[in-house]
Amino acid sequence: MRLRNIKGSKEVIAASPYVVQNPEDYKGKWSELFHNNHPLHIEIGMGKGQFIHTLASENPDINYIGIEMYSSVLYRALEKQTAEEKPNLYFLRFDAKYLADIFAEHEVDRIYLNFSDPWPKDRHAKRRLTSPDFMKVYDQVLCGDGTVEFKTDNQGLFAYSLEAIPEAGWRIDAFTEDLHHSPMAEGNVMTEYEMKFSAMGNPICKLIASR
Repeated sequence: MRLRNIKGSKEVIAASPYVVQNPEDYKGKWSELFHNNHPLHIEIGMGKGQFIHTLASENPDINYIGIEMYSSVLYRALEKQTAEEKPNLYFLRFDAKYLADIFAEHEVDRIYLNFSDPWPKDRHAKRRLTSPDFMKVYDQVLCGDGTVEFKTDNQGLFAYSLEAIPEAGWRIDAFTEDLHHSPMAEGNVMTEYEMKFSAMGNPICKLIASR
């Protein structure tokens, strides 16, 4: 994915009240940030934020954290939040492989992975967000009945994920290779990429995994 640098985006992110600048300080006590004990859902690689912003709007009794590494992309998500503030939504500019540094054991109830970078070369497999290495990280922070929900239009990445996730000791609770024409479509919230790819005729794949 080619990213356009947005001048001043890092400064805007650093000054935004919607971006948690010191997430390690909240480990084990994210409820203090939200001032409630509602379930905590996180999206890793949230892009421009359409998906998580919609969820936050539809589910005020759930707390959401959107995680994004790229400043120019996070900046776009901030535009949505600034225009229509959701009190149950905050953002992090953070690398997901260090989740256990900022979330305590069993602190997260659900993890969303949407249209992640497929890292198609075999030597980069460990960077895939559904790799056994990342599943181990999720295992450290998810509650006992917590789930990971993954969507992609990349058939190769999905096939890899169907094998890699069970190899990591997880089970696939449900999956489909054509989300929009399956029972799993009920209640589906579309991401920007999902809208784009489905309009092109690309089938969307989805799985739900738990331990």
